[in-house]
Amino acid sequence: MMCGVEMFPDWMKNAPTPFSSVLVANRGEIAVRIIKAAKESGLKGIAVYSEPDKNSLHVEIADDSVYLPGDNLTDTYLNMESIISAAKESGAEAIHPGYGFLSERANFAKLVKESGLIWIGPSSEAIETMGDKISARRRMIESNVPIIPGEELAIESDSNPLGILATSAARVGYPLLVKASAGGGGKGMRAVYEPKMLRTEYEAAAREASAAFGDGTVYVERLLTGSRHVEIQVLCDQFGNSIHLNERDCSLQRRHQKVIEEAPSPAVTPEIRNQMGQAAIRAAKAVNYEGAGTVEFLLTPKGEFYFLEMNTRLQVEHPVTELITGVDLVQKQFEVAAGMPLSISQDDIGITGHSIEARIYAEDVSKGFLPAIGKLSMWRPPSMPGVRMDSGFREGDDVTIDFDPMLAKLIVHAPNREAALRRLDTALSDFIVLGVTTNVGFLRSVSQSEAFSKGLVTTDYLDNISLDEFIEPPISEPILVSIAAAASRFGLDRGQLSVGSEILDEYSGHSGDPFKTLTRSYP
Repeated sequence: MMCGVEMFPDWMKNAPTPFSSVLVANRGEIAVRIIKAAKESGLKGIAVYSEPDKNSLHVEIADDSVYLPGDNLTDTYLNMESIISAAKESGAEAIHPGYGFLSERANFAKLVKESGLIWIGPSSEAIETMGDKISARRRMIESNVPIIPGEELAIESDSNPLGILATSAARVGYPLLVKASAGGGGKGMRAVYEPKMLRTEYEAAAREASAAFGDGTVYVERLLTGSRHVEIQVLCDQFGNSIHLNERDCSLQRRHQKVIEEAPSPAVTPEIRNQMGQAAIRAAKAVNYEGAGTVEFLLTPKGEFYFLEMNTRLQVEHPVTELITGVDLVQKQFEVAAGMPLSISQDDIGITGHSIEARIYAEDVSKGFLPAIGKLSMWRPPSMPGVRMDSGFREGDDVTIDFDPMLAKLIVHAPNREAALRRLDTALSDFIVLGVTTNVGFLRSVSQSEAFSKGLVTTDYLDNISLDEFIEPPISEPILVSIAAAASRFGLDRGQLSVGSEILDEYSGHSGDPFKTLTRSYP
């Protein structure tokens, strides 16, 4: 049931498809981020939660919440029908999927619309096309977007793939990647450096892809060594208007998983930025894209770039783009979903300063990055100018094995890269976490490394060196408790701190508005 026009925020009253409430089909830090953005935009923010999340932060800050019955992800956050029912039960008019879970399920986007709800994201057709890497490659070729040399594999499920694999591999050239057609996140991807590895790696990739995405289809692609992972943020409306918001450098990875991201890229020149940005816009227009999306490229040492994939959702690392452009991407998603044209043009997009994001994980680096569990007996995020913390956790929360081990995203912003690196190091060193082992020390060591400091990191950097030098010896918890207690005695307790007359935000650790660096203008 649609609410009366008087319930819509002022900036949405003249929108073709206005809405007054948003259900966030997600959890954790991204659910917190979207619910806060909804409330700041004058919208009702609605949460869903499973049993392990009943006391979570995203539930606490929501205007309303709906319980998802079930014992696992399939029954809860991945249950499309259950989420649709939750939306109708709560009176939600729109659904925002966040990232992960159902965010790139074309059938979910279609179901949302068929249920009479507004989908905050691209069309199901765009999700489907870009979600299949083979169909995406074809569409990019048609749109004159450079792609990595590769070949599709026409292998029947009951046939011997070796001959076809060998022939395709010989044409593509070694080293190469066997890649899943569906999904992402590094799953269903295997590097092959010589012919004798081909069959075993193909079978491993197909098995993993089938288990993760329900589709074991793979293709082969040239492995570009010594390259950087650079992605372009795009925004598109329903009227054919498309802009890009510069690039993010996500080259610091471990086993295809991003560790630290930054914007702008230290390796991208204004000329490459323009060329890559225009290629990203062509990619988006090729599928009539709507909303916020990301086009990922590999950038070679020669300055050549190739299409990697398109993520048809909000990215984990979107805050670094927000901080250098002053554009609130979630707010723009709301506007596009309401049928409004983009209120900004390409000429409005500049670059102010430098931003870096570090992903804080509950994991034991010394044990091969094994996920860690426990209670956050002390959780003291850094509090200083130019620091933003996006998290779904509070002091006293339990970290379990039920979900992804990411605890927070620590984002810094400074006038230039050198200053941003110093601010990142200070923020990481001020971050106190007790009760759960984290990768904070590892992040600090890596970000101080010569390769990263000089902006020379490529995607294979962490996979080709010993990580021992980045693993700090553990400090006993009693010592850490003593340090934290001393800090509190000297007036450094977060709950007692103020900056001028501003009291620190209870959840984010920020002074005042956690998005104060953004230019928040509504049409």
